[in-house]
Amino acid sequence: MPFHFENKPSLIAYVMCGDPDLATTREVVLAAIDAGASVIELGVPFSDPLADGPVIQRASERALKHGTSLQNVLTLASEIREHSQSVGLVIFSYLNPILRMGLAKFCQVARLAGVDGTLITDLPVEEAAEYLCEARKNDLATIFLAAPTSTDQRLKLIAQVSSGFIYAISRTGVTGERQQMTGDAQSLVKRIRRFTQGPVAVGFGISTPAQFATVGKFAEAAVVGSAIVHIIEQNPGREAASVAEFVGQLLAVGSSLSGETKFARKTKS
Repeated sequence: MPFHFENKPSLIAYVMCGDPDLATTREVVLAAIDAGASVIELGVPFSDPLADGPVIQRASERALKHGTSLQNVLTLASEIREHSQSVGLVIFSYLNPILRMGLAKFCQVARLAGVDGTLITDLPVEEAAEYLCEARKNDLATIFLAAPTSTDQRLKLIAQVSSGFIYAISRTGVTGERQQMTGDAQSLVKRIRRFTQGPVAVGFGISTPAQFATVGKFAEAAVVGSAIVHIIEQNPGREAASVAEFVGQLLAVGSSLSGETKFARKTKS
């Protein structure tokens, strides 16, 4: 397992690569790592992001206008890995860009770039046999989404083929900031625990320090995406500093409630 979480909550920070441009994305990611983010999800822009709300949709459109490609994101991953050996790196993508590159080539290039794992949002676990094969050949963690509407049978299958961590969707619907956490997240994590003792990360809608700390009471990590993308959108010219400040706020509250947040990336041979 390429990821292990020592204390909770750990922060998994999502960024849309290429928004507003790749150079800024790189600055934002490095700032987030310095501020204490444990894992970075590098979002690949896609023209039809069905699982995402308006904030990430707008970011994806801006990134595509600048010509950001999957290859650009993989190159960015390699640059980030040069600067940080300890952070976890995940490629977060829809299936189409990966199919265009080719599953085998994608997994090979991702591994060479220092990527730890991949999450393909619209690839059902039931149809993932080829992807799982190629990812395992290249020692990439395979991360799947589990939803409150998932049956126990499906959760069991997800638990069997997931490595790294399971991404538990906190509620039905699309990504986006929310004022309140629903009870769905905790009950879903409890159901997942029946099938695995591996790490669980909760995402979709986490946007405040209080929500981040709450997730730490029942899951190993919290994924924060739309809130970070929104901060980047609202702070042109000082994106990295603004994101670093926000990450610091999240981790300060989480640490005060449950101890210092730590994450370790296991060295691979």
